Amino acid sequence: MTELLISAFIKNKDDLKNHKVRQAYGTMGGAVGIFCNILLFAGKLTAGILTGAISITADAFNNLSDAASSIITLVGFRMAGRPADKNHPFGHGRIEYISGLLVSLAILLMGFELLKSSADKIFRPEDIVFRPVSIGILIVSILVKFWMSAFNKKVGNLIDSEAMKATATDSLSDCIATTAVLGGMLIFKFAGINVDGYVGILVAGFVMWAGFGAAKDTLSPLLGTAPDVELVEDIQNEVLDNELIVGVHDIIVHDYGPGRRMISLHAEVPYNVDILEAHDVIDNIEYHLMHKFNCDATIHMDPVVTDDEETNEARMMVEKIVKECGPELSIHDFRMVEGKTHNNLIFDLVVPYECDQEVGDITTYIRKEIRRHRENYFAVIKVDRSYI
Repeated sequence: MTELLISAFIKNKDDLKNHKVRQAYGTMGGAVGIFCNILLFAGKLTAGILTGAISITADAFNNLSDAASSIITLVGFRMAGRPADKNHPFGHGRIEYISGLLVSLAILLMGFELLKSSADKIFRPEDIVFRPVSIGILIVSILVKFWMSAFNKKVGNLIDSEAMKATATDSLSDCIATTAVLGGMLIFKFAGINVDGYVGILVAGFVMWAGFGAAKDTLSPLLGTAPDVELVEDIQNEVLDNELIVGVHDIIVHDYGPGRRMISLHAEVPYNVDILEAHDVIDNIEYHLMHKFNCDATIHMDPVVTDDEETNEARMMVEKIVKECGPELSIHDFRMVEGKTHNNLIFDLVVPYECDQEVGDITTYIRKEIRRHRENYFAVIKVDRSYI
């Protein structure tokens, strides 16, 4: 069914780097969500009225909130697809994250309201009526929501959309919630025990859990998250594939919304190469990065000494000391400035955020160890933080 919808409504469905194709996927996903959730709302509301079960009615309004969420997602995709302009030179892609956050807040609010109404049913229970048609509606709802979860997950993975992935998670939680409602009705039928209010609270819990998870997933890219390890490795390999490049560091991936990345990095080249040749190589690498990763790329060229024996020995000594201090530490931009009384070893020290040592303790240790090995060496250390 999913493949049928994609084939029917998405032109050039395999051109996922095309913003218009991506927007078409989002529009289709939103439209499917609106249509299915409104149908489920109508069916469950009817079942809730017929049986008087607050849990079914609560589940119905959960689907109504899902329909509203799909509308927000649909509008978000439309707005995120707008081209860059003077005031927004990086485009409007992050609107998709904002729309996902709004969806999450709506889900949380609906869950809270369901929690209150269900708690009221526990303290003031009302009789419910078992009707076979209601059971049929709930079973159909479970099947539809399970398909919607698979549908949204597939589309979300195809276009790398956190909003669609959040919707997939929400649909799966709806399956569990509706299954709980169905179980409550069957318990009432065969055991004569009215657990309607308690099941309603369970449904509210699932709704709020889904809302919290979706909010977390959409808020993270707004705050700024580290890029995927695989992406970073691919970037490094692409740059180092050129024999002129001897090292890569300071990789930063800026995320301005799905499909809108900016990559900046430093590429080390031998200091004695022809500057025009090196510049041409850097331009070509930027071009390849842009086309391979669908991004803008900026590369800063760092000249490094590679043919001086003393400098190379000093660099290897420092690298060994740094690794002894912590295997997660690394250095780059190493150079040695010679003087009459001492030599300055100047380098950047990369300290990851997960390192549990104090930066001051690390630099003090490195300086002491360098002096212990060579008294005329002084370390000039600039501390860097990794953005990957």
